[in-house]
Amino acid sequence: MTGSGAGERTYGSALEVLRSVFGYDAFRGHQEAVIDTLLAGRDALVLMPTGGGKSLCYQVPAVLMPGTTVVVSPLIALMHDQVTALALQGVRAAFLNSSLELAEARAVERDAAEGRLDLLYVAPERLLTDRFLALLDGLHARGCLDLFAIDEAHCVSQWGHDFRPEYIQLGMLAERYPGVRRIALTATADDRTRREIVTRLRLEGAKRFVASFDRPNIRYRVVPKDDAKAQFLDFYRRGHAGEAGIVYCLSRKSVDATAAWLRARGVDALAYHAGLTGEERRERQERFLREDGVVMVATVAFGMGIDKPDVRFVAHLDLPKSLEGYYQETGRAGRDGEPAEAFMTYGLQDVVQVTRLLSGSGGDERHKRAERQRLEALLAYCETAGCRRQALLAYFGEELPGPCGNCDTCLEPVETFDGTVAAQKLLSTVVRTGQRFGAGHLVDVLLGKATERVRSLGHDRLSTFGIGTELDAAGWRSVVRQLLAGGQLVPDPEGFGGLRLGRAAAEPEPLHAEDAERHDQGVRHPQAAPVLRRMRRARARAPQGHAASRLSGTTAR
Repeated sequence: MTGSGAGERTYGSALEVLRSVFGYDAFRGHQEAVIDTLLAGRDALVLMPTGGGKSLCYQVPAVLMPGTTVVVSPLIALMHDQVTALALQGVRAAFLNSSLELAEARAVERDAAEGRLDLLYVAPERLLTDRFLALLDGLHARGCLDLFAIDEAHCVSQWGHDFRPEYIQLGMLAERYPGVRRIALTATADDRTRREIVTRLRLEGAKRFVASFDRPNIRYRVVPKDDAKAQFLDFYRRGHAGEAGIVYCLSRKSVDATAAWLRARGVDALAYHAGLTGEERRERQERFLREDGVVMVATVAFGMGIDKPDVRFVAHLDLPKSLEGYYQETGRAGRDGEPAEAFMTYGLQDVVQVTRLLSGSGGDERHKRAERQRLEALLAYCETAGCRRQALLAYFGEELPGPCGNCDTCLEPVETFDGTVAAQKLLSTVVRTGQRFGAGHLVDVLLGKATERVRSLGHDRLSTFGIGTELDAAGWRSVVRQLLAGGQLVPDPEGFGGLRLGRAAAEPEPLHAEDAERHDQGVRHPQAAPVLRRMRRARARAPQGHAASRLSGTTAR
């Protein structure tokens, strides 16, 4: 697809292009500085949140410069939307991807070869083909190749949630096309990913621009999972009925079931996942973009490159795989700057499920260790008793001076307690039962429930049997979640649902019933890291429409 006509006019400045072509009065944030860097012939690495205006950083220079800008993107939806918008603005733009017929693709190639395009969007797989590289070689030889814009640059990271092997090969652009400026852009990248982007794409000399990751208009909320679909429906009806939003589920089966369940209850819900045909996905995406009030229930296959400014909520009914993924997905809400919400349900089974997926993934031990660290960071975010926004921004290396006042833990503060003895009791029970039982059985032992299974295993004769009556079952499950978050517990890697001691826990000291009575004398435990002394105390049930307390020893005040 091609838009035509813009490149025939000459503009005097970036600001003139911004106003005359794109219709904005002024640049935002780092946009102008990034553009000036490229126009001066330097490379750039840009980290901006979703909705921060990354695309203008390469579109404005593309209109100003005489040659062609090649935009590398893995997102067909983004290519289509941006080229359509650019055509309406008179910019000569086109894309090359699998959605084109052969004759259409050849026409785009001719336009590019003859210098009739300001911007050419291409997937990394196509860019690396001999045919496309020959096209680039011709443009470069004639001095008509001005800029490579590598969008979604975090896809280069082997440790990341959106790894694309082809991105690693894009580093060859620096050697094959010397003198051609390059800009790498992403909305999410922790320190490790940033370093990998620089190394893999050979951007050591690039000027770096890191905007704030804060999205102050988004309210973050995490609730203990009880009945995820019903919890979401309550959230939706109380604050977002008739509004557009995205609901993420981990599996295709869950997506289909959730969408059908919501439709049966009057919600205009669509399912979206990779198991649908291309035509079905396109039709549903168009409905979501063009109509009001559509709720898209999807796997993470949906969302990247989708430009719908009035998404009022993003909900996760299953635990995401990382904080990077969570940040990027929740960032699709409130791109218009109006209030929006990020809602997540989270439970023990989520932790087990994600851990199994990670343990079964490819890669060496270093890769798996990095993935485990990312999971622990996500669990710590879910279990924090402090400001959720502060915890999220801290993960990306940004400090928020004070609590945000716009997340569940700020709006409904949770009371913490010293969880040292609770952790000691639970860890001791894990060891005494052989490190092979799940949370339900461990809680029965701690509460002194002489179930048939407990009796048949002789666990009613353990010294820890019945020493946990100061908490109820919900309270002990909250303790389990927090110990999983802190790495003191890990799920059984074989996938049988058991819990084992993690690296953050040494072998527990013996714990007997009388130990509970010595709590006031300051009983200590080697696993009681400082964080355990601020555990969240779980509520029996969260008030309707409110977040339940999490384990850092917290109860609502």
